[in-house]
Amino acid sequence: MNRVFSYSLLCFLFVSLSGFSQNHTISGQVIDEQNAPIAYANVLLLKTIDSETSNYNGVSTDENGFFALKNIEPGNYRIVISFLGFKDFTKDLAIDGSNIDLKQITLEESAQALDQINVVVKRPTLKKEADRLVFNIENTALIEGNMFQVLKSTPGILVMDNSIQVKNSTPTVYINDKKVHLTNDELVQLLEGSSANSIKSVEVITNPSSKYDAESGAVINIVMSKNLVTGYRGNVFTNFTQGIYPRYEAGMSHFFKSDKINFFANYTYNDSKIDRFQRDEINYLDTNNDVDQIFNSLINRTTWSKTHNLNFNFDYSINENNTLSLSTSSLWMPYFKYNIINNTNVLDSNQNLDYYFDANNLSNDDKYNLGFDLDYVHKFKKAGEKLAVNTHYTTYNYKRDQNVLSNYYDNNDAFIQSTAFRTDSNQDTEIFTAKADYTLPTSDSSVLEIGAKASNIKTNSDITRFNISNGVETLDLNNSDAFNYDEDIYAAYVNFTKDWEKLSLNVGIRAEQTNLKGFSVANNITNTQDYLEWFPTTNLSYNVSDNLSFSLKYKRSIVRPDYQSLNPFQFFLNDNTIVTGNPNLQPVFVNHTTVGTTFYKNIFTIEAYYKKSDNNIFELPRQDNTNNILTYTPVNINKTTEYGFDFIAYFNMTERWSVYFVTSFYNTKDEDVFDNEFVTRSQWANFSQTSQNVTFLKDKSLSANLSIIYASKNTQGFTQSDDVLMSDLSLSKSILKKNGTLSLSISDLFNRQDFNTSINYLNQSSTSHTNLDTRFIKLGFRYKFGNTNLSTNQRSSSQQETDRLEKKQ
Repeated sequence: MNRVFSYSLLCFLFVSLSGFSQNHTISGQVIDEQNAPIAYANVLLLKTIDSETSNYNGVSTDENGFFALKNIEPGNYRIVISFLGFKDFTKDLAIDGSNIDLKQITLEESAQALDQINVVVKRPTLKKEADRLVFNIENTALIEGNMFQVLKSTPGILVMDNSIQVKNSTPTVYINDKKVHLTNDELVQLLEGSSANSIKSVEVITNPSSKYDAESGAVINIVMSKNLVTGYRGNVFTNFTQGIYPRYEAGMSHFFKSDKINFFANYTYNDSKIDRFQRDEINYLDTNNDVDQIFNSLINRTTWSKTHNLNFNFDYSINENNTLSLSTSSLWMPYFKYNIINNTNVLDSNQNLDYYFDANNLSNDDKYNLGFDLDYVHKFKKAGEKLAVNTHYTTYNYKRDQNVLSNYYDNNDAFIQSTAFRTDSNQDTEIFTAKADYTLPTSDSSVLEIGAKASNIKTNSDITRFNISNGVETLDLNNSDAFNYDEDIYAAYVNFTKDWEKLSLNVGIRAEQTNLKGFSVANNITNTQDYLEWFPTTNLSYNVSDNLSFSLKYKRSIVRPDYQSLNPFQFFLNDNTIVTGNPNLQPVFVNHTTVGTTFYKNIFTIEAYYKKSDNNIFELPRQDNTNNILTYTPVNINKTTEYGFDFIAYFNMTERWSVYFVTSFYNTKDEDVFDNEFVTRSQWANFSQTSQNVTFLKDKSLSANLSIIYASKNTQGFTQSDDVLMSDLSLSKSILKKNGTLSLSISDLFNRQDFNTSINYLNQSSTSHTNLDTRFIKLGFRYKFGNTNLSTNQRSSSQQETDRLEKKQ
């Protein structure tokens, strides 16, 4: 709490240094050519310095067309008044010592305005920069869906089984440069429940600068539209999804802005039931690696969940140069039921039935994830110079009650025996971070950024197992444990950006000191790690002409194991299948280099890359061929190398039809030593994606998106995966004077999203077929009310550490 007090005091000191000045008011009334007042017109005031303008203040007119811009400091300004269907009104003003009353301002109707059309819809655009792809969707049909649909339509982003990927890696997701502090499932729920109508663009940052945490190998930054006008707006929505089972979702969001306050709040409720079917075959081998017994299993997994998401953001503008913000992102899941039904036939080496068993695993969970951020931003007099201070706190609580019952029968269907046990497990995690970032433009074409960050993570977990015989529970000390984890990370960075006429350079370095200690009570084992690592980053681009450019990118990054993977607890799915952590996991260090060229009006891009990962982490199934037990455990692979090339194209077939296409050919190779034997696996693979965006009707109120993704046979962590074909079609139609939106989504059109995997090395031999609940139809409705011309200040913030809260299921 001393650190909280220190940073709160720092914010107070900055506020106290804010200056005072004499302020003035600009007022007037906006009318049309028939002298009728225009309500909700945008009135923007731009500050003029050396013929350059920048946003300064803004309001919207009231129902009678009146407006008042208050607290205006002396200086030179430009006022711009706009309303859809009318020409903009522009006037330069000089504020010296008195208020200004502009009286009545008449807006002329635009000659290009269409009857009964009050929304200008544009097509999405894609901009390729040195370190990122910028997908602009503001005022396009894509904003009528939700945030998750926008990500699925964004070039460079792959969504498979609700898992978000960028170039074969899991990215860090930010909203307005603030990290979203939720696990993957929680993140999907947040994005599906958040309207996209305030998104300006999506940035796919393939080579983040040193300003980002070293774990940010790739970043998705959702940029929200900035708004200067005051007023209130809101929306309500509901979705119905029919997969194997029906799912329901409903929510609402509200936004209010005054001269001093921005407030956004979003609430979403989700009621879901999802099915997953799996067919496994495990060949347990003898000492000669010949088949001894075969376990053929049919596994059905069903999850029921009821989830509440609440997010709000409160900004208070102390004055022009100082802003204080409080935000939270919270999830509460009071109901989560997870049922695994397993039917297994055990065969001998000649495929004859020895015996069979069924296992019923039922878990009931309860969890919450509450995160809070306090931000302070001070803008200095020099344009672009600013200091940003952030403190963050997360509290995460997870409880699980698991019951497992197994019944065994011989090959004549005669009952042999039953086994039963129950486990209670708990996890409590607290995360505290504090950071400061300083930005200084050193010239008109160069910027220096420096910053520091400190974080502390504490998590306490326990598991208690009870064996059940004849209805009597007995404590099982061998499978009960407690695990305490404490981690401190201290980081500092410097980053420099310089632009010349044709050359652009972004170079930086980040240092991170990590101290961690994990203690297992039952084993009395303490695992400590203490290391200082340096993470350089370089982005270099050279524009030969408007039609040709070259780029070079390099980044060193780290992947720390999530807290649950370090937890040594054993979760028994049945008597023969275990999921456990590994307290000896080491961090992964990744070196990634890319060279590329963009040509022909920036439409086409070709990139070649090489990536090397030391101590890569994979969760591998490991067979105990003596006891016929399969254990899923995360392990470090000595080395993974990947190299290949990408071809990317984005172009407009017509004014209403845009096309994105990418194809990537790459080779992945894993190497390690198991049981004193060297094992290596390599595979050439192809990934291809095309996305089509089309708008229909005269007013462009009907839009469609078709996305098709093909992933060929590939290897990851000695696991071979067969090819899959993913396909999604989404339609949206604006209704009720464009205040309402109907949407329809169809997933897995060709029923090719199920996948097969196999493992075959040394004494490991197994195959698996997985049938996911990805084929569904989704219907949605959203209605906007209030001043629907406003854009929100929505954002969600957090720190890198919370990304490792994910629990295995």
